[in-house]
Amino acid sequence: MSHRIALVASHGTEAQAELEALKKRYGDVAPEEADVIVALGGDGFMLRTLHRNLALGIPVYGMKLGTIGFLLNQFHHDDLEERIARAQATVMRPLIMHAHSESGSSVEALAFNEVSLLRQTKQAAHIRVTLNGVVRIEELMCDGVLVSTPAGSTAYNLSAHGPILPIGSSMLAMTPISPFRPRRWRGAVLPATTDITFEVLDPYKRPVSATADSTEVRDVVEVRVRESTEHTMTLLFDPEHNLEERILKEQFTV
Repeated sequence: MSHRIALVASHGTEAQAELEALKKRYGDVAPEEADVIVALGGDGFMLRTLHRNLALGIPVYGMKLGTIGFLLNQFHHDDLEERIARAQATVMRPLIMHAHSESGSSVEALAFNEVSLLRQTKQAAHIRVTLNGVVRIEELMCDGVLVSTPAGSTAYNLSAHGPILPIGSSMLAMTPISPFRPRRWRGAVLPATTDITFEVLDPYKRPVSATADSTEVRDVVEVRVRESTEHTMTLLFDPEHNLEERILKEQFTV
Protein backbone atom coordinates (compact mmCIF):
# COMPACT_ATOMS: atom_id res chain seq x y z
CA MET A 1 0.00 0.00 0.00
CA SER A 2 1.49 3.34 -1.03
CA HIS A 3 1.53 6.30 1.30
CA ARG A 4 0.74 9.89 0.49
CA ILE A 5 4.01 11.53 1.52
CA ALA A 6 4.62 15.12 2.56
CA LEU A 7 8.29 15.99 2.15
CA VAL A 8 9.82 18.76 4.27
CA ALA A 9 13.45 19.79 4.70
CA SER A 10 15.69 22.15 6.61
CA HIS A 11 17.28 25.11 4.83
CA GLY A 12 20.62 23.33 4.49
CA THR A 13 21.99 23.04 0.95
CA GLU A 14 22.20 19.24 1.02
CA ALA A 15 18.74 18.84 2.54
CA GLN A 16 17.19 21.14 -0.06
CA ALA A 17 18.88 19.29 -2.92
CA GLU A 18 17.72 15.91 -1.67
CA LEU A 19 14.23 17.29 -1.11
CA GLU A 20 13.87 18.08 -4.81
CA ALA A 21 15.26 14.68 -5.81
CA LEU A 22 12.83 12.82 -3.55
CA LYS A 23 9.88 14.88 -4.78
CA LYS A 24 10.60 13.80 -8.35
CA ARG A 25 10.90 10.16 -7.31
CA TYR A 26 8.08 9.74 -4.77
CA GLY A 27 5.80 12.72 -5.31
CA ASP A 28 4.76 15.23 -2.69
CA VAL A 29 1.53 16.41 -1.08
CA ALA A 30 0.74 19.04 1.55
CA PRO A 31 1.03 17.80 5.15
CA GLU A 32 -2.73 18.27 5.56
CA GLU A 33 -3.31 15.70 2.79
CA ALA A 34 -0.57 13.24 3.75
CA ASP A 35 -0.48 9.86 5.50
CA VAL A 36 3.09 10.47 6.67
CA ILE A 37 5.56 13.37 6.83
CA VAL A 38 9.15 12.72 5.78
CA ALA A 39 11.52 15.24 7.37
CA LEU A 40 15.06 15.82 6.08
CA GLY A 41 17.53 17.56 8.39
CA GLY A 42 18.83 17.28 11.92
CA ASP A 43 17.26 16.92 15.34
CA GLY A 44 16.52 20.64 15.56
CA PHE A 45 14.53 20.54 12.35
CA MET A 46 12.77 17.38 13.50
CA LEU A 47 11.62 19.15 16.68
CA ARG A 48 10.32 22.07 14.61
CA THR A 49 8.48 19.62 12.36
CA LEU A 50 6.82 17.99 15.35
CA HIS A 51 5.67 21.35 16.70
CA ARG A 52 4.41 22.62 13.34
CA ASN A 53 2.36 19.50 12.59
CA LEU A 54 1.14 18.59 16.06
CA ALA A 55 -2.51 19.24 15.21
CA LEU A 56 -2.47 16.89 12.20
CA GLY A 57 -1.90 13.71 14.19
CA ILE A 58 0.06 11.94 11.43
CA PRO A 59 3.40 10.13 11.90
CA VAL A 60 6.79 11.61 11.01
CA TYR A 61 9.64 9.65 9.45
CA GLY A 62 12.92 11.54 9.60
CA MET A 63 16.13 11.07 7.65
CA LYS A 64 19.39 12.58 8.82
CA LEU A 65 20.78 15.39 6.70
CA GLY A 66 22.07 17.58 9.53
CA THR A 67 24.61 17.73 12.32
CA ILE A 68 22.79 15.64 14.94
CA GLY A 69 20.27 12.96 14.07
CA PHE A 70 19.30 11.05 17.20
CA LEU A 71 15.60 11.33 16.30
CA LEU A 72 16.12 10.42 12.63
CA ASN A 73 16.90 7.45 10.42
CA GLN A 74 19.88 7.19 8.10
CA PHE A 75 19.37 8.87 4.74
CA HIS A 76 18.91 6.70 1.65
CA HIS A 77 17.28 7.48 -1.69
CA ASP A 78 15.99 3.98 -2.24
CA ASP A 79 12.97 2.06 -0.94
CA LEU A 80 11.45 4.97 0.97
CA GLU A 81 7.90 3.63 0.79
CA GLU A 82 9.04 0.17 1.88
CA ARG A 83 11.00 1.63 4.81
CA ILE A 84 7.98 3.61 5.93
CA ALA A 85 5.75 0.52 5.68
CA ARG A 86 7.97 -1.55 7.97
CA ALA A 87 8.97 1.25 10.34
CA GLN A 88 8.32 0.92 14.05
CA ALA A 89 6.28 3.62 15.77
CA THR A 90 7.36 5.50 18.89
CA VAL A 91 4.72 7.70 20.52
CA MET A 92 6.09 10.87 22.07
CA ARG A 93 4.14 12.83 24.66
CA PRO A 94 5.49 16.36 25.20
CA LEU A 95 5.83 18.43 28.34
CA ILE A 96 3.62 21.45 28.74
CA MET A 97 5.14 24.58 30.29
CA HIS A 98 3.17 27.39 31.90
CA ALA A 99 5.56 30.28 32.50
CA HIS A 100 4.62 33.46 34.37
CA SER A 101 6.92 36.45 33.95
CA GLU A 102 7.72 39.41 36.17
CA SER A 103 5.66 41.66 33.89
CA GLY A 104 2.52 39.65 34.61
CA SER A 105 2.32 37.90 31.25
CA SER A 106 1.85 34.14 30.89
CA VAL A 107 3.13 31.84 28.17
CA GLU A 108 2.17 28.23 27.45
CA ALA A 109 4.49 26.09 25.32
CA LEU A 110 5.20 22.44 24.56
CA ALA A 111 8.53 20.63 24.75
CA PHE A 112 9.35 17.24 23.23
CA ASN A 113 12.89 17.35 24.67
CA GLU A 114 12.98 19.43 27.83
CA VAL A 115 11.93 22.50 29.76
CA SER A 116 14.93 24.34 31.19
CA LEU A 117 15.38 27.28 33.56
CA LEU A 118 18.63 29.25 33.28
CA ARG A 119 20.12 32.23 35.09
CA GLN A 120 20.22 35.39 32.97
CA THR A 121 23.12 37.18 34.71
CA LYS A 122 26.28 36.37 36.64
CA GLN A 123 24.17 35.82 39.76
CA ALA A 124 23.25 32.21 40.52
CA ALA A 125 19.55 31.40 40.37
CA HIS A 126 17.66 30.70 43.60
CA ILE A 127 14.69 28.44 42.88
CA ARG A 128 12.11 26.72 45.09
CA VAL A 129 11.07 23.27 43.83
CA THR A 130 7.56 21.97 44.52
CA LEU A 131 6.18 18.58 43.45
CA ASN A 132 2.43 17.93 43.57
CA GLY A 133 1.97 20.82 45.98
CA VAL A 134 4.73 19.72 48.37
CA VAL A 135 7.95 21.76 48.64
CA ARG A 136 10.86 19.38 48.09
CA ILE A 137 13.71 21.91 47.87
CA GLU A 138 13.23 25.19 49.69
CA GLU A 139 16.12 26.90 47.89
CA LEU A 140 18.05 25.41 44.99
CA MET A 141 21.10 27.57 44.19
CA CYS A 142 22.30 26.78 40.67
CA ASP A 143 22.93 27.94 37.13
CA GLY A 144 19.63 26.32 36.23
CA VAL A 145 17.45 23.23 36.32
CA LEU A 146 15.68 21.20 33.65
CA VAL A 147 12.94 18.62 33.25
CA SER A 148 13.40 16.13 30.43
CA THR A 149 11.25 13.60 28.62
CA PRO A 150 12.70 10.13 27.90
CA ALA A 151 13.36 11.13 24.27
CA GLY A 152 15.12 14.30 25.43
CA SER A 153 17.08 12.62 28.22
CA THR A 154 20.04 11.97 25.88
CA ALA A 155 20.26 15.65 24.87
CA TYR A 156 20.80 18.64 27.21
CA ASN A 157 19.85 16.48 30.19
CA LEU A 158 22.71 14.04 29.54
CA SER A 159 25.17 16.91 29.07
CA ALA A 160 24.12 18.16 32.52
CA HIS A 161 24.89 14.66 33.92
CA GLY A 162 21.24 13.66 34.17
CA PRO A 163 20.00 10.06 33.82
CA ILE A 164 19.06 8.45 30.53
CA LEU A 165 15.42 7.32 30.60
CA PRO A 166 14.10 4.35 28.59
CA ILE A 167 11.43 5.18 26.02
CA GLY A 168 8.01 4.19 27.37
CA SER A 169 9.14 4.42 30.99
CA SER A 170 6.52 7.09 31.88
CA MET A 171 9.20 8.91 33.83
CA LEU A 172 10.76 12.38 33.75
CA ALA A 173 14.28 13.44 34.64
CA MET A 174 14.78 16.55 36.79
CA THR A 175 18.41 17.61 36.61
CA PRO A 176 20.16 20.64 38.16
CA ILE A 177 22.69 22.61 36.13
CA SER A 178 25.85 23.40 38.11
CA PRO A 179 24.14 23.16 41.53
CA PHE A 180 25.80 24.89 44.49
CA ARG A 181 23.22 24.19 47.21
CA PRO A 182 22.03 21.62 48.18
CA ARG A 183 25.58 20.50 47.59
CA ARG A 184 24.88 16.78 47.14
CA TRP A 185 21.61 16.95 45.20
CA ARG A 186 22.10 15.69 41.67
CA GLY A 187 18.51 15.46 40.51
CA ALA A 188 15.59 13.04 40.56
CA VAL A 189 13.65 10.62 38.38
CA LEU A 190 9.95 11.37 38.67
CA PRO A 191 6.69 9.76 37.54
CA ALA A 192 5.42 11.42 34.37
CA THR A 193 2.23 12.37 36.24
CA THR A 194 4.16 14.70 38.59
CA ASP A 195 3.04 18.33 38.66
CA ILE A 196 6.24 20.40 38.99
CA THR A 197 6.43 24.04 40.03
CA PHE A 198 9.56 26.18 40.05
CA GLU A 199 9.39 29.49 41.95
CA VAL A 200 12.15 32.01 41.26
CA LEU A 201 13.34 33.57 44.52
CA ASP A 202 14.55 37.17 44.24
CA PRO A 203 13.74 37.46 40.50
CA TYR A 204 14.90 41.11 40.32
CA LYS A 205 18.43 40.50 41.58
CA ARG A 206 18.66 36.96 40.15
CA PRO A 207 16.60 36.88 36.92
CA VAL A 208 15.85 33.55 35.26
CA SER A 209 14.63 32.55 31.80
CA ALA A 210 12.59 29.46 30.93
CA THR A 211 12.76 27.56 27.63
CA ALA A 212 10.49 24.83 26.24
CA ASP A 213 12.41 23.39 23.27
CA SER A 214 12.82 26.63 21.23
CA THR A 215 10.29 28.87 23.06
CA GLU A 216 12.03 31.15 25.56
CA VAL A 217 10.40 33.32 28.23
CA ARG A 218 12.58 35.90 30.01
CA ASP A 219 12.31 37.11 33.60
CA VAL A 220 10.08 34.33 34.86
CA VAL A 221 8.80 34.25 38.43
CA GLU A 222 7.04 30.88 38.31
CA VAL A 223 7.15 27.95 35.91
CA ARG A 224 4.85 24.95 36.04
CA VAL A 225 5.76 21.79 34.13
CA ARG A 226 3.75 18.63 33.57
CA GLU A 227 3.37 15.98 30.91
CA SER A 228 0.67 16.85 28.41
CA THR A 229 -2.37 14.59 28.47
CA GLU A 230 -3.80 16.14 25.30
CA HIS A 231 -0.96 15.91 22.76
CA THR A 232 1.07 13.12 21.18
CA MET A 233 3.24 12.73 18.08
CA THR A 234 4.38 9.49 16.48
CA LEU A 235 7.91 9.04 15.15
CA LEU A 236 8.75 6.20 12.77
CA PHE A 237 12.08 4.36 12.92
CA ASP A 238 13.72 1.65 10.89
CA PRO A 239 13.50 -1.59 12.96
CA GLU A 240 17.28 -1.98 13.10
CA HIS A 241 17.70 1.56 14.45
CA ASN A 242 14.62 2.12 16.62
CA LEU A 243 14.68 4.77 19.32
CA GLU A 244 14.43 2.29 22.20
CA GLU A 245 17.59 0.52 21.04
CA ARG A 246 19.43 3.83 20.52
CA ILE A 247 18.66 4.97 24.05
CA LEU A 248 19.71 1.60 25.45
CA LYS A 249 23.04 1.87 23.62
CA GLU A 250 23.57 5.36 25.05
CA GLN A 251 23.39 3.92 28.55
CA PHE A 252 26.41 1.72 27.80
CA THR A 253 28.46 4.27 25.87
CA VAL A 254 31.73 5.00 27.66
